[in-house]
Amino acid sequence: MLTLEDLDGVERIVAIDAETTGQRTPSPAEIRKMPKGFKIPGIVIEIGCVELLRGDDGWKTGREWQSRVQPNGPIARASIAVHGITPADLKTAPTFAGILDSFEEFIGQDILLAHSATNEIGFLNFEYARVGRCGFDEVIFGESDFICTQELSRRFFPGVPGSLDVLCDRLWIDRSDRFEHHGALLDAVLTAEAFIKMQGGFVQDGTRSVSFGE
Repeated sequence: MLTLEDLDGVERIVAIDAETTGQRTPSPAEIRKMPKGFKIPGIVIEIGCVELLRGDDGWKTGREWQSRVQPNGPIARASIAVHGITPADLKTAPTFAGILDSFEEFIGQDILLAHSATNEIGFLNFEYARVGRCGFDEVIFGESDFICTQELSRRFFPGVPGSLDVLCDRLWIDRSDRFEHHGALLDAVLTAEAFIKMQGGFVQDGTRSVSFGE
Protein backbone atom coordinates (compact mmCIF):
# COMPACT_ATOMS: atom_id res chain seq x y z
CA MET A 1 0.00 0.00 0.00
CA LEU A 2 1.04 3.60 -0.50
CA THR A 3 2.18 5.68 2.47
CA LEU A 4 1.85 9.35 3.28
CA GLU A 5 5.36 9.86 1.96
CA ASP A 6 4.14 8.70 -1.46
CA LEU A 7 1.69 11.62 -1.62
CA ASP A 8 4.30 14.35 -2.11
CA GLY A 9 3.14 16.39 -5.08
CA VAL A 10 -0.25 14.66 -5.23
CA GLU A 11 -3.11 17.16 -5.55
CA ARG A 12 -6.16 14.86 -5.69
CA ILE A 13 -7.15 11.60 -4.00
CA VAL A 14 -10.45 9.74 -4.30
CA ALA A 15 -11.87 7.99 -1.22
CA ILE A 16 -13.94 4.97 -2.21
CA ASP A 17 -16.15 2.41 -0.50
CA ALA A 18 -18.29 -0.44 -1.80
CA GLU A 19 -21.24 -2.26 -0.29
CA THR A 20 -21.63 -5.84 -1.47
CA THR A 21 -23.92 -8.84 -1.71
CA GLY A 22 -21.90 -10.54 1.02
CA GLN A 23 -21.25 -13.47 -1.28
CA ARG A 24 -17.72 -14.80 -1.59
CA THR A 25 -15.72 -13.80 -4.66
CA PRO A 26 -14.92 -17.02 -6.56
CA SER A 27 -11.31 -17.80 -7.35
CA PRO A 28 -10.05 -17.96 -10.97
CA ALA A 29 -9.77 -21.76 -10.60
CA GLU A 30 -13.40 -22.02 -9.47
CA ILE A 31 -14.53 -19.82 -12.34
CA ARG A 32 -12.73 -22.00 -14.89
CA LYS A 33 -14.72 -25.00 -13.62
CA MET A 34 -18.09 -23.27 -14.08
CA PRO A 35 -20.34 -24.39 -16.95
CA LYS A 36 -19.68 -22.71 -20.27
CA GLY A 37 -21.97 -19.71 -20.72
CA PHE A 38 -22.73 -19.41 -17.00
CA LYS A 39 -23.26 -15.75 -16.09
CA ILE A 40 -21.29 -15.02 -12.95
CA PRO A 41 -23.24 -12.72 -10.59
CA GLY A 42 -21.73 -9.52 -9.28
CA ILE A 43 -20.51 -8.68 -5.82
CA VAL A 44 -20.79 -4.86 -5.64
CA ILE A 45 -24.24 -3.37 -5.08
CA GLU A 46 -23.27 0.21 -4.22
CA ILE A 47 -20.20 2.39 -4.74
CA GLY A 48 -19.54 5.76 -3.14
CA CYS A 49 -16.66 8.13 -3.80
CA VAL A 50 -15.56 11.54 -2.55
CA GLU A 51 -12.61 13.50 -3.82
CA LEU A 52 -9.98 15.06 -1.58
CA LEU A 53 -8.19 18.13 -2.92
CA ARG A 54 -4.96 19.53 -1.54
CA GLY A 55 -5.11 23.23 -0.71
CA ASP A 56 -2.86 25.75 0.98
CA ASP A 57 -4.22 24.69 4.39
CA GLY A 58 -4.29 20.93 3.81
CA TRP A 59 -6.70 18.39 2.34
CA LYS A 60 -10.39 19.22 1.87
CA THR A 61 -13.25 17.09 0.55
CA GLY A 62 -14.85 18.10 -2.74
CA ARG A 63 -17.25 16.48 -5.21
CA GLU A 64 -19.06 13.23 -4.50
CA TRP A 65 -20.17 10.37 -6.72
CA GLN A 66 -22.33 7.36 -5.88
CA SER A 67 -24.43 4.69 -7.54
CA ARG A 68 -26.37 1.57 -6.71
CA VAL A 69 -25.37 -1.47 -8.81
CA GLN A 70 -27.49 -4.41 -10.01
CA PRO A 71 -25.51 -7.60 -9.26
CA ASN A 72 -27.96 -9.98 -10.95
CA GLY A 73 -27.50 -12.32 -8.02
CA PRO A 74 -28.61 -12.93 -4.42
CA ILE A 75 -27.79 -10.71 -1.45
CA ALA A 76 -26.95 -12.39 1.84
CA ARG A 77 -29.31 -11.64 4.73
CA ALA A 78 -26.37 -10.78 6.97
CA SER A 79 -25.26 -8.12 4.47
CA ILE A 80 -28.76 -6.66 4.21
CA ALA A 81 -28.71 -6.28 7.98
CA VAL A 82 -25.53 -4.21 7.64
CA HIS A 83 -26.33 -1.91 4.72
CA GLY A 84 -30.11 -2.23 4.43
CA ILE A 85 -30.06 -2.67 0.65
CA THR A 86 -32.52 -5.31 -0.58
CA PRO A 87 -33.01 -6.85 -4.04
CA ALA A 88 -36.14 -4.71 -4.40
CA ASP A 89 -34.01 -1.59 -3.95
CA LEU A 90 -31.91 -2.62 -6.94
CA LYS A 91 -34.68 -3.39 -9.45
CA THR A 92 -33.91 -0.32 -11.56
CA ALA A 93 -30.22 -0.03 -10.69
CA PRO A 94 -27.69 -0.14 -13.55
CA THR A 95 -25.23 -3.00 -13.86
CA PHE A 96 -21.55 -2.48 -13.16
CA ALA A 97 -20.94 -2.19 -16.89
CA GLY A 98 -23.58 0.55 -16.96
CA ILE A 99 -21.81 2.72 -14.37
CA LEU A 100 -18.26 2.04 -15.49
CA ASP A 101 -17.79 5.10 -17.71
CA SER A 102 -19.16 7.46 -15.08
CA PHE A 103 -17.10 5.80 -12.34
CA GLU A 104 -13.87 5.98 -14.32
CA GLU A 105 -14.53 9.59 -15.27
CA PHE A 106 -14.82 10.48 -11.59
CA ILE A 107 -11.77 8.61 -10.27
CA GLY A 108 -9.56 9.45 -13.24
CA GLN A 109 -5.97 8.29 -12.79
CA ASP A 110 -5.77 9.51 -9.20
CA ILE A 111 -4.69 7.63 -6.08
CA LEU A 112 -7.56 5.88 -4.30
CA LEU A 113 -8.18 5.87 -0.55
CA ALA A 114 -10.10 3.16 1.30
CA HIS A 115 -10.45 1.59 4.71
CA SER A 116 -9.23 -2.01 4.53
CA ALA A 117 -8.27 -1.31 0.93
CA THR A 118 -7.61 -4.96 0.10
CA ASN A 119 -11.39 -5.47 0.10
CA GLU A 120 -12.00 -2.71 -2.46
CA ILE A 121 -9.09 -3.98 -4.58
CA GLY A 122 -10.62 -7.46 -4.69
CA PHE A 123 -14.16 -6.25 -5.41
CA LEU A 124 -13.10 -3.91 -8.20
CA ASN A 125 -10.83 -6.40 -9.91
CA PHE A 126 -13.59 -9.02 -9.83
CA GLU A 127 -16.16 -6.65 -11.31
CA TYR A 128 -13.73 -5.46 -14.01
CA ALA A 129 -13.03 -9.08 -14.96
CA ARG A 130 -16.74 -9.92 -14.95
CA VAL A 131 -17.43 -7.24 -17.60
CA GLY A 132 -14.47 -8.35 -19.69
CA ARG A 133 -11.96 -5.60 -18.94
CA CYS A 134 -9.38 -8.16 -17.81
CA GLY A 135 -9.05 -11.85 -17.04
CA PHE A 136 -10.11 -13.24 -13.68
CA ASP A 137 -6.47 -14.00 -12.93
CA GLU A 138 -5.39 -10.44 -13.85
CA VAL A 139 -5.65 -7.15 -11.97
CA ILE A 140 -6.60 -3.62 -12.89
CA PHE A 141 -6.17 -2.25 -9.36
CA GLY A 142 -3.29 -3.11 -7.04
CA GLU A 143 -1.77 -2.00 -3.76
CA SER A 144 0.24 0.69 -5.54
CA ASP A 145 -3.05 2.41 -6.46
CA PHE A 146 -4.34 2.70 -2.88
CA ILE A 147 -3.62 4.30 0.44
CA CYS A 148 -5.34 2.50 3.32
CA THR A 149 -6.65 4.26 6.43
CA GLN A 150 -6.67 0.96 8.31
CA GLU A 151 -2.92 0.62 7.78
CA LEU A 152 -2.32 4.28 8.63
CA SER A 153 -4.31 3.89 11.85
CA ARG A 154 -1.88 1.27 13.13
CA ARG A 155 0.78 3.98 13.34
CA PHE A 156 -1.47 5.90 15.72
CA PHE A 157 -3.16 3.11 17.62
CA PRO A 158 -1.01 -0.04 17.69
CA GLY A 159 -2.99 -3.09 18.74
CA VAL A 160 -6.39 -1.38 18.46
CA PRO A 161 -9.07 -3.13 16.34
CA GLY A 162 -8.94 -1.82 12.78
CA SER A 163 -12.63 -1.23 12.07
CA LEU A 164 -13.82 2.08 10.66
CA ASP A 165 -16.15 2.50 13.66
CA VAL A 166 -13.27 2.20 16.12
CA LEU A 167 -11.10 4.58 14.10
CA CYS A 168 -13.86 7.20 13.92
CA ASP A 169 -14.39 6.99 17.67
CA ARG A 170 -10.66 7.33 18.32
CA LEU A 171 -10.52 10.39 16.08
CA TRP A 172 -13.76 11.90 17.44
CA ILE A 173 -15.50 11.73 14.08
CA ASP A 174 -19.30 11.69 14.21
CA ARG A 175 -20.48 8.34 12.81
CA SER A 176 -24.04 8.48 14.13
CA ASP A 177 -25.47 8.18 10.60
CA ARG A 178 -23.85 4.74 10.52
CA PHE A 179 -25.60 3.43 13.63
CA GLU A 180 -28.56 1.94 11.74
CA HIS A 181 -27.00 1.05 8.38
CA HIS A 182 -23.74 1.41 6.51
CA GLY A 183 -23.65 3.18 3.15
CA ALA A 184 -20.96 3.37 0.49
CA LEU A 185 -20.89 7.16 0.20
CA LEU A 186 -21.18 7.62 3.96
CA ASP A 187 -18.27 5.26 4.56
CA ALA A 188 -16.20 6.95 1.86
CA VAL A 189 -16.80 10.32 3.54
CA LEU A 190 -15.88 8.93 6.97
CA THR A 191 -12.74 7.39 5.48
CA ALA A 192 -11.81 10.75 3.95
CA GLU A 193 -12.37 12.53 7.27
CA ALA A 194 -10.22 9.97 9.09
CA PHE A 195 -7.43 10.42 6.55
CA ILE A 196 -7.55 14.20 6.90
CA LYS A 197 -7.30 13.97 10.68
CA MET A 198 -4.49 11.44 10.68
CA GLN A 199 -2.57 13.23 7.95
CA GLY A 200 -2.88 16.65 9.52
CA GLY A 201 -2.69 15.81 13.23
CA PHE A 202 -5.46 15.75 15.81
CA VAL A 203 -6.05 16.38 19.51
CA GLN A 204 -5.77 13.07 21.34
CA ASP A 205 -6.42 13.93 24.98
CA GLY A 206 -7.34 17.60 25.08
CA THR A 207 -3.81 18.76 25.76
CA ARG A 208 -1.56 17.37 23.05
CA SER A 209 -1.67 17.18 19.29
CA VAL A 210 -0.51 14.01 17.62
CA SER A 211 0.59 13.71 14.01
CA PHE A 212 2.68 11.47 11.81
CA GLY A 213 5.36 14.13 11.91
CA GLU A 214 6.15 13.43 15.56
